[in-house]
Amino acid sequence: MPNRLVHENSPYLLQHAANPVDWHPWDTEALEKAKSENKPIFLSIGYAACHWCHVMAHESFEDPDIAHFMNEHFINIKVDREERPDIDTIYMNATVAMTGSGGWPTSVFLSPALKPFYAGTYFPPTRRYNLPSFLEILQAVASAWQDDPDKVIASGQKILEHLQGQTSVSEYEVPFEENLVHNATQNLLTSYDWGYGGWGSAPKFPQPMSIEFLMRRHLAGNEKALSAATHALLAMSRGGMYDVVGGGFSRYSTDHFWRVPHFEKMLYDNAQLARAYLHAWQISGNAEFRRVAMETLDFIEREMTNADGGFYSSQDADSEGEEGKFYVWTSMEIKSALGNDFELFQEAYGFTDQGNWEGKIVLQRSLDNATLATRFSLEPEEIPKRLAKCHSVLRGIRSERVRPGTNDKVLTSWNGLMLAALAEAARAFEGSDDGKKYLDLAKRNAQFLLTCLRPKGDLRRSWRNGKTTSQVFLEDYAALGLGLLELYQTEFNSIWFTSAIELAEEMIARFQDISGGFFDTPINAGALPMRPQNFQDNATPSGNAQACELLLKLSAYTERGQWRELAEKSLMKVSAVAVRHPTVYSRWLSNADFSVGPVRQVALLGDIHSRGLQNMLQVVRSAFRPNTITAYAPYPPEKEAPDLLQHRDLVAEGPTAFVCEQFVCNLPVTQASELRRQLDK
Repeated sequence: MPNRLVHENSPYLLQHAANPVDWHPWDTEALEKAKSENKPIFLSIGYAACHWCHVMAHESFEDPDIAHFMNEHFINIKVDREERPDIDTIYMNATVAMTGSGGWPTSVFLSPALKPFYAGTYFPPTRRYNLPSFLEILQAVASAWQDDPDKVIASGQKILEHLQGQTSVSEYEVPFEENLVHNATQNLLTSYDWGYGGWGSAPKFPQPMSIEFLMRRHLAGNEKALSAATHALLAMSRGGMYDVVGGGFSRYSTDHFWRVPHFEKMLYDNAQLARAYLHAWQISGNAEFRRVAMETLDFIEREMTNADGGFYSSQDADSEGEEGKFYVWTSMEIKSALGNDFELFQEAYGFTDQGNWEGKIVLQRSLDNATLATRFSLEPEEIPKRLAKCHSVLRGIRSERVRPGTNDKVLTSWNGLMLAALAEAARAFEGSDDGKKYLDLAKRNAQFLLTCLRPKGDLRRSWRNGKTTSQVFLEDYAALGLGLLELYQTEFNSIWFTSAIELAEEMIARFQDISGGFFDTPINAGALPMRPQNFQDNATPSGNAQACELLLKLSAYTERGQWRELAEKSLMKVSAVAVRHPTVYSRWLSNADFSVGPVRQVALLGDIHSRGLQNMLQVVRSAFRPNTITAYAPYPPEKEAPDLLQHRDLVAEGPTAFVCEQFVCNLPVTQASELRRQLDK
């Protein structure tokens, strides 16, 4: 007999629809039922690709005895953290406050008034891992509620007051000037792991936002910043974290060395990492970075895109009940598949018959191309071709295996991140079949988001099978707006620009905090114990950081100086804390780099098909220029075109470029060489 989740649209909630637990979604019915029956709420938060969520579900939520006790003593609510980041933020913060750490599944007990009083993450069905059993936890909480509910409620009130008093911003506000950006760079470099790459220890996460910031600082003159960025990217692309056979990155490395991943693949990681590798290639010219960027985007096209252009959220770590089974190999399988290329491949990846993880092989690059070429008496350029052939053969064999589950819901904010990556890739590879492919993907995605995820003009968080959720959050507005701006700079269709403007206007109206920054939920959000406001970046950039970036960039296109003021007010709130903790404020640091500048505004007018304008456009796109924004229109520009293009005249009636910086414009130019000189000075 299915429970109430059978009527939901979220793949994660549907995974629990057949549990004997009487699950409710987070809705008015469940919250009112808790009040009317005076029962505590057991809140379980997770997501579809979460390995330990699956484990706890199998061990406890499918157990009839545990389910019976839960149904008798609690109102049980399941939440998909990807659809409801507001609920996840509040109760994850509560879990960290009570236990010192967090993670998923998140298991929180609430009073009927939604105040958290006990929390944890995964609980086993019997005592192990130095943890009490889940049933013991349930029994203890139920007894406490029955014996002294006032004490429990008072405890929950104290926790809620603590959360309301918490802030992730500075106690004092100072302008985010160049000296602070420099200090943050130094702190980021000081904490860098020069031995194995990245930051922190196991489990080790990819940190693409920190890498992006360092690449910006390289352009500001810090050579060590680029060394750290490229070192981290090369360390991750050797394998393990990176799927060398099929492209795309896993969520994190379970070890300190990037060797064995947690195998789930998330859209947001691959969007941000593809963009980072693209930028690294633009800066360094290293073909390895280009290859990884393209293989990652091709993985998204092949396995994570629906028929209408929306991008799926994730792929599971597990298949056939085993973590990583789809991705790992035995030496015999590889030898049988590759034949004469086996010896070269084995040397490249350094594996043995014994494997390197639980008796199986997680492919991890061992020797570089130059060493392999010498060892096998081959030309260096022959090695990547031979290895690519091997990867293709193994990918074909792997495609016959049982695939991990795919979370096929489409999330606006995560799609915005991928939209930006594809739009930039289309510019970088302009003129090639790959560039056209990425542009087509980006345009289809933008159209999908502006129609299916904006029914009747109202932006929504999540879509699946033709249905949207009713919620929307700050990060959805900001990420989509930024993605549309990147697409505008790729094909200069004014609809993308005007849509970004509309989103920014709505975002300010619905989310603005008059004291600075934005709330994560709109002004008319549903029942929650508090209105969350998060400034820290996590696996994805915070909604506030993206909102700040959107307003900074739009103010550079328009005459709306008040948007620049809103962005700078947000930056002041995080300036001091971001310098001290750069890895959790990296997107803010990139915003500060843009704010400090110099920002160059390039306005192009004339016939887009003319050789002169194409040559000038190629100059703009020939390098990684993160602090340059570009606008184009035929002459005269249409009224929908950005303010940056208005009230300008052509020189000698031909294609003309204008470069402006800090409210001053250079003389207009008509030659690509002159434009390059202005941009590179």
